[in-house]
Amino acid sequence: MDQDHDGFKRSLGVRQMRLLALGSTIGVGLFLGSASAIKVAGPSILLAYLIAGAMVFVILRALGEMAIYHPVTGSFAAYASHYVSPFLGYLVGWGYWFYWTIIAIAEVTAVGIYMQYWFPGSGQWIWAFSAIAMMGMVNLFTARVFGEFEFWFALIKVATILVMIGLGLFVIIFGFPGEWGPVGLSNLTQIGGFFPEGVAGCLLSMQMVVYAYVGVEMIGIAAGEAENPQTTIPMAINSFVWRIIIFYVGALFVILAIFPWNRIGVDGSPFVQVFQRMGLEKAAGLINFVVVTAALSSCNGGIFSSGRILYTLAKAQQAPAWFSFIAPNGIPIRAMLMTVVFLFLGAGLNYFTPAQAFEYLTAAVTFIGILIWLSILYTHVKFRRRLAEQGEPIPAFRSPLWPFSSLVAAAFLIGVIGILVSVSETRAPVLIGLLLLCLIAAGFRLTPLRRVRPQIAAAPPSAPRVG
Repeated sequence: MDQDHDGFKRSLGVRQMRLLALGSTIGVGLFLGSASAIKVAGPSILLAYLIAGAMVFVILRALGEMAIYHPVTGSFAAYASHYVSPFLGYLVGWGYWFYWTIIAIAEVTAVGIYMQYWFPGSGQWIWAFSAIAMMGMVNLFTARVFGEFEFWFALIKVATILVMIGLGLFVIIFGFPGEWGPVGLSNLTQIGGFFPEGVAGCLLSMQMVVYAYVGVEMIGIAAGEAENPQTTIPMAINSFVWRIIIFYVGALFVILAIFPWNRIGVDGSPFVQVFQRMGLEKAAGLINFVVVTAALSSCNGGIFSSGRILYTLAKAQQAPAWFSFIAPNGIPIRAMLMTVVFLFLGAGLNYFTPAQAFEYLTAAVTFIGILIWLSILYTHVKFRRRLAEQGEPIPAFRSPLWPFSSLVAAAFLIGVIGILVSVSETRAPVLIGLLLLCLIAAGFRLTPLRRVRPQIAAAPPSAPRVG
């Protein structure tokens, strides 16, 4: 087992890395929240997911190019400090730490709600705290243990989607049992056409679609603990596109083909609707189980990412040095414990705050997630320029059609921010996100040694920097 210079153990294999990015994107939003996006865009939501997926692929390839050259823990936060400025690294690092901890709090709170299906009347906080404790323990072992849990969590979600797609295709071709009349594809166009709410509806849905994809950058955080990152990272990123097409677009395609789009979600989750129409009356319990695993997966990934980012900030002297300690098992244990403590406090306080206030906060950190994607694209530009100045070769696993692809992706993200600002429901969360970033920026001014530009190691010359 390889070990990097900071003491992290490279124990995440190809199998785990491949499902890491996928598992972080297939969340509660697909199983329960997809109906909201469909109501805004109708069948054109399929186009929205394809376009956003293509843009995310560009961002991942830019991140992957840097991660192969610098396979270090901390990923884009470390790259931003090194190639742009310590200030951007500080902003990205602390912004990402707040992003994942707040999302994790929201997910474990959701676990408490979902568990009421089987244990009505039980204390929601008991399940939320139990989820934090369980996922915290998982992350205190080794990165391989974390990877195994994420692999199986992702596999549960993937298996459910594949079964649903298989049943859906059967219905499209042969019809529902007892009816046996092909459903066909008419539902995709017969109710107002493919764009029932116009192109504007498709554009407005982009904010929800992008929210579903935020989290894929976790694959960069895991680069510092991946076995043979020059091989595993390209394989994981390249498989992202066709997996997204199958699991996101494929699932929504069969749902939209089977049911009129304006009826989807009326009777609960679209996934439950498909299973129940096939005569599987226990479908609600099945989907509830999958949603609980999806929420636990997000909490698991949040603790992993937040701990690594806090460690990176400590190494860059942008957080207390106490958090830079690495345990013998290769875990930044103090940073992880700090994250877990924050989750306990946050989950406890969440039960005493108005629901709308916390919804605004989760939406606000999603806006921060989009800004982090923009920082990845900008840092990649500076990375390329630095390589050119030093006469260094560009890694063979490079961002396709660069710089055109990155410019298009950046314009897309700026456009999504514009939509967030223009819609009254999301304008307040954007302002909250900006306020949080201002507070982080103020913290930078008070941080000792904040102007130190950290150095990060490149892949050793003997290691191939190829995909």
